[in-house]
Amino acid sequence: MKLSTRKTKELIEAIAHVVIDHMNELTELDRVIGDADHGINLERGFRAVLKNIDNISALAIGPSLDQVGRTLVMAVGGASGPLFGTFFMSMGKTFGEDETLTHERLVVAFGEAVEALKARGRSEAGQKTMLDVLIPVAAELHVDGPGTLRRIRECALLAAQATIPMVAQRGRASFLGERSAGHMDPGARSSQLIIAAVCSFIEERL
Repeated sequence: MKLSTRKTKELIEAIAHVVIDHMNELTELDRVIGDADHGINLERGFRAVLKNIDNISALAIGPSLDQVGRTLVMAVGGASGPLFGTFFMSMGKTFGEDETLTHERLVVAFGEAVEALKARGRSEAGQKTMLDVLIPVAAELHVDGPGTLRRIRECALLAAQATIPMVAQRGRASFLGERSAGHMDPGARSSQLIIAAVCSFIEERL
């Protein structure tokens, strides 16, 4: 499957808009266990992406994702910019200039992006971070076949919900100790929203 400039633009727009539309929810999640800026910061970053969307989407999918990541790093404050930026830049680097999108290439690119994120944040699964969604989704991606998108969407949602009882071990929330339990991690929620948006895009347009 080859991604045209139009489809690349629509894919990035779908990702950006789902984050922007959920800014208040993400900010509220971060208010109770963090700095109350997760949604605000990501919204700022993805608006910066949309502002330059024509130039970004004119590139092949790899360079496009790389530019999304670089834009987030430059425009987003706090930890969200470097972390989400690292993820998108790693995906872009792995995809490279080849515009063909296959399941096999997606598995490799997503997996390497997760590893890059683990190294950047010095985190693993179970620490109440976005990795608690991304790691199980990376594993689910290896299972190809009928219902793949439905399974990935459900996997991401269940993984995000599973962060609610966790005690945070990374980031601002870790300072709360046991009090961080009982709340969904905002990074896990934003990651789940992005994954759901990508699944919907593939179902509707590809």
